[in-house]
Amino acid sequence: MNAIKAIYDGTGFRPLEPIPVEGEYEVVITFIEPLKNNVTDINASVKRSRAEIIGILKDKVWMSDDFDAPLDEMQEYMQ
Repeated sequence: MNAIKAIYDGTGFRPLEPIPVEGEYEVVITFIEPLKNNVTDINASVKRSRAEIIGILKDKVWMSDDFDAPLDEMQEYMQ
């Protein structure tokens, strides 16, 4: 599953970032909130270099230290 941001203007959708897939896909469209004036256009994001994109989520995504530790609830299945 992939997700991108887009703007719906009443007639169609304008992606705010590159679409990471090719071909036809079934999609689910969720209207989150009305458009704010400070949204960047897809042309601005496409012009970013690969070096700028790498690490863009740094400090925004985290994983707990015990992420892959066995769950107590699953002990009976792990014996």
